[in-house]
Order: sequence, then C-alpha cells, then structure tokens
Amino acid sequence: MARSALRVFVFPVLAAAVLLAVPGALNVCVPAVAADAPTTAVRSARPDTSTVVELDLSRYFPRWARYRVMGVAVWQLVATFVFLALGLTLRKVSDYAFSTHIIPLLEKTPYQFDHLIARAASAPAGYLILLAGLYAAIAVLPLPASASGFVFGALQVLLAVDILWFLFRLVDVADRYLQRLAARTESKLDDQLVPVVRKALKATIGVIGFVWVIQLLGYSVSALITGLGIGGLAVALALQDTLGNFFGSVFIFLDRPFAVGDWIKLEGVEGVVEEVGFRSTRIRTFPATLVSVPNKTVAAAIIDNWSRMPKRRITQTVGVTYETSADQMEQAVEGIREILEKDEGVDKELIVVRFTEFGDSSLNISLIYFTIALSIADHWATKERVNLAIMRLVERLGLSIAFPTRTLYLEGEIARDLVERLGAPKPRIEPPTSTSGFERA
Repeated sequence: MARSALRVFVFPVLAAAVLLAVPGALNVCVPAVAADAPTTAVRSARPDTSTVVELDLSRYFPRWARYRVMGVAVWQLVATFVFLALGLTLRKVSDYAFSTHIIPLLEKTPYQFDHLIARAASAPAGYLILLAGLYAAIAVLPLPASASGFVFGALQVLLAVDILWFLFRLVDVADRYLQRLAARTESKLDDQLVPVVRKALKATIGVIGFVWVIQLLGYSVSALITGLGIGGLAVALALQDTLGNFFGSVFIFLDRPFAVGDWIKLEGVEGVVEEVGFRSTRIRTFPATLVSVPNKTVAAAIIDNWSRMPKRRITQTVGVTYETSADQMEQAVEGIREILEKDEGVDKELIVVRFTEFGDSSLNISLIYFTIALSIADHWATKERVNLAIMRLVERLGLSIAFPTRTLYLEGEIARDLVERLGAPKPRIEPPTSTSGFERA
C-alpha cells in the first residue's frame, strides 16, 4: 500500500519534471523547413531569423507533417495540441491522485502534518504541470524573435508565482504546527510569537519573490539595490512611524506587560487583547468593537492589566434605617462578616465589615472583601450571592435597607391652609426641631 501511494505521489512530480526537461534537452533553435525541402538542405540553407523554434521535433514526424498551414507546420500544430492536452490531463490526474490517494493515505500515518503538506502542495503541483505543458506547447511554435523572449519570460514569472504560492501555503502549515506546540505550554509568550513568525516568514518570502521576479523580467537587481541605498534616508524618514511601531512590538515581546487574552486598559481603551502584530495591538472592547492601537503608543502608555490581579476587590456600603438599635447593628455587622467568611467564592485573607458612619439617610456598614474568581461573570456571581444573603439577614433581624428620605414639618398658616384644603382634621402642630424648619431622618 505504501509503494502504491509512493508511485501515485511521484507520478505528478515526474510528469512535471519530464515536461520541463524535454524543452531543455531538445532546446534547438533552427529555422522552419519547407515542406518539399530535403533534410540535407537544412545545413546549407540560410537561417531565417524572423521566427524562432525553441523545440524542434520535426525528425520524430513523417515528411508529410512538414507541410505548412498558414506558416505553421502540421507537426507543430499536432505537437502543440498534444502538449496542451497532456498538461491539462496530467493536471487532472495530479489533483485526483492528491485528493483520493495521497492525502487520505497520509492522514492515516502517525504524523500529524504530512497530510497538510500534501494538501498545500496539491494545487501548486497541478498548476506546475499545466505550466510545463503550456511551455512545451508554445516552444514548438515558430514565434517571432521579438515575441519569444516576452512569452517565455512571462511563463518563467508564472512559474515563480506558482512556487511562491506553494511556499506561502507551506508557511500556513508551519503556523498550525507552531500553534499546537504553543498550546502545550503554559506561557502565553509563544502564543504571541507564532503570528509574528508567520508574518515574518511570509514577508521574507515575498521580498525574495519580488527580487526574483524583477530579475526574471530582465531588470538589474544591483541597480535597484543601489537606488534603494541612495534613497534610504528618504525611505527611513517616511517609515519613521512604521519603524517606531516595529520596535514597540519588540519591546512588548521582551517586557511582556500583557499577553493575548488579557484584559487590559490603556489610553482610554479597555478590552481583551486579541493579537499583537508588527504595527499595532488589536483589542476587543466590551461593546465588541475592535480597536487597533499602534505599538509605539502601547510601549509608551501606562497599562492597567486586570488579568494579572491575583484576586478581585469589592467595596460596597450597606445602609440601614435610623430605626435600627445599637444591638441590632452589632448583630447585622457580625452576620454580614459570617456570611463572607462562609462563602466559598470569597478570599479569607482580608475581610472588613464595620459600622462606619451616620449617613444623611442611613446608618452605613462598609464592606471590603476579595473574590477568588477573576472572570467578570464569576466575580459578579459571588457578589450576587453575598448580596442576597445580606438581604435575608436584614429581613430576619427585622431591619430595613434605607434609601434617601426627608421628613418635612410644617407650621403656621401654611399648615392650616394645607389642612383645610385636604379636609383633614386639624393636627397637633409641634414646634420645629431645627431653626431651618427641616429635620433629617
């Protein structure tokens, strides 16, 4: 089974190699031969420089195949059709072999990424075979000398693009492999480095591919590099912010003030870090918007990392009415302290429950405690559980939660007029308890 799979895998590669090697092996530039001219006449005839045949296969065809139709020999038309058909057919065979034999077979191996490599190579291999067939088909045609260089240069550029495409797909496979390795570690630094490595590899391949294509098009790479050196100062000034953001990302990776998935707050932006790139850090805010902050700004900002808290603090005030007696207040304070000490979600290291002040409308009990849970959902769940227990305690003690109230005492003609309008019996009007006419309770 392994040998059959190996044959199926090697077949498309060998087919592409044969199609690419045949034009090179038979790369003979000869003039077109007239249909009725003898073979020996080729040596003595003056070469025709108006057309160029890159691939001469006339000796493999009978004499009648040298007859010309509209300036093209019959054997050239036949060979062009055969190479095009062969390229299209072998591409289909390659796609079928990868999808039905190679990839399913490699998925059964103990290795985790060999089938991903085969999947990445499947489409580029098919187009490589197609380009080889197209190259051979065009090579047998009598092209003008001015057009020959352009056509084959374009084919070389397409071949370079196909190879770069395969390398980009291979980088995606390596990215998945690195992500799995990073998931096995407890540190989040490698989770941040994986997308950076992916982008760096693709950028490097892109630059090398660009230089390669420029060279294939006939331009001088050394002249281009010299021009870049002369204009390097202007480019550096234009890319000042870009370079600042790049070095900002380096400082973030070295200093590690936060990691992907941390809840942070900086420069008025608060949310969860989704990605740290070369240029910016992307933060998903709680309204679900995505904010991109330049790394230069992040490196210079004051960062509040909520995810690095060992525990989360809760500070609140419980106010009861002024009808509460001192004994009831002591029972309420002790009851609330007992609730916090018994709750499993509350950290027992620091619990503060004290009757602290006489408020405008209530007697205030101040609470300071910490929850063990760091996530906002679990944090609020603990707070809700504690608040419900406090409400039941206050109800059991016969107390009431206070809310802002004011008692107004009226006197003199205003009180009498109000009583007459309402038709109520005249109340016993007491003198005011304060010079302002108001008493707070």
